[in-house]
Amino acid sequence: MPDTTVAEGLKSAMRERVSQLREELVALSRRIHAHPETAFGEHRAAAWCAEALRRHGFAVTAPAGGLDTAFVATAGTGPVTVAVVCEYDALPGLGHACGHNVIAAAGVGAALALAPYADELGLTVRVVGAPAEERGAGKALLLEAGVFAGVDAAMMVHPCPFEVTEFTSFALGTLSVEYRGKAAHATLEPHRGRNAADALTVAQVALGLLRQQLPPEWKVHGVTTAAGTAPNLVPDRATAEYEIRATVADDLRELRDRVEACFRAGALATGCEVSLTRPEPEYLDFRTDPGLAGLWRENARRLGRPEPVARTAFACTDMGNVSHVVPSLHPVLDITGGACGPHEAAFAEAAVSPEAERAVVDGAVGMAWTAADFAARRAER
Repeated sequence: MPDTTVAEGLKSAMRERVSQLREELVALSRRIHAHPETAFGEHRAAAWCAEALRRHGFAVTAPAGGLDTAFVATAGTGPVTVAVVCEYDALPGLGHACGHNVIAAAGVGAALALAPYADELGLTVRVVGAPAEERGAGKALLLEAGVFAGVDAAMMVHPCPFEVTEFTSFALGTLSVEYRGKAAHATLEPHRGRNAADALTVAQVALGLLRQQLPPEWKVHGVTTAAGTAPNLVPDRATAEYEIRATVADDLRELRDRVEACFRAGALATGCEVSLTRPEPEYLDFRTDPGLAGLWRENARRLGRPEPVARTAFACTDMGNVSHVVPSLHPVLDITGGACGPHEAAFAEAAVSPEAERAVVDGAVGMAWTAADFAARRAER
């Protein structure tokens, strides 16, 4: 274990630094919340986070990883690299009903707390500004672009209606479906048509039957986005958007094969053509690193956070992709006491509540302490 005297002194200093920066961090959270931007359009939020880090001495690269609203900021030259991840995209029509403003401000705060002591700790602090968590899998794209190369540990926090240390998530896949048939008058020459809407109906029936044989934790759901324009015209085009979820990535691949077979069946039965595309990378299941979780648990207890509860997978995140490559931590912090949860309008209000402001501060301090403990343990090897 690290020298407790040194660790305590550094932790006190980091906590004091966050306390000094509290007003700035809360203002950043509120500013992002007041100007919601959706996937890949988070120009202001990314710039505000990057500027806060630059102002405090971080070297900032923006844009980064081929994404206009991503950035990378670094401080310290130590041999152990810890990535602190900031999310800042909002939900269409709901604003920050997932509380990403809290995530961004807490991530900036953790980095600013670590920076003055990074070399002493043997740390390189890398802040990754990651767009498009809600839709687009920005972190998966940044991972492919090498933004997480050389990272020894990655971490972020997320507001929630309960407290969890060992976070788990579903693997998520998306599917865009387009059927192409042949138009014909529905009364005069229906036999000349190839009904694309019927193809989609056949597929939906097949999916309904498939669900009987799926494990209860495997989910298939979607919406029809086009299915014809007039009742007296055989539709020559039909489209749909679907999501599939499973507890682990390998199961998701099997589920995708079975779901896509249902859509191909619709084309075969009706004589239509079908196009199946993946509009975004798959979101992999999140794997909490046990060592990081143990460090966080002790630090959260010292901060007076509520005792964590055990929860099975209840969400999806592209941080899961990172966790398959880099030891990762994704604790969730209670800001509503169960009154409401992410993707509800009330949660957007909760994301600027006093409890959310505490989550910004506690998240920043907790991640800084956990990164420091992680570096100290690495130094003992």
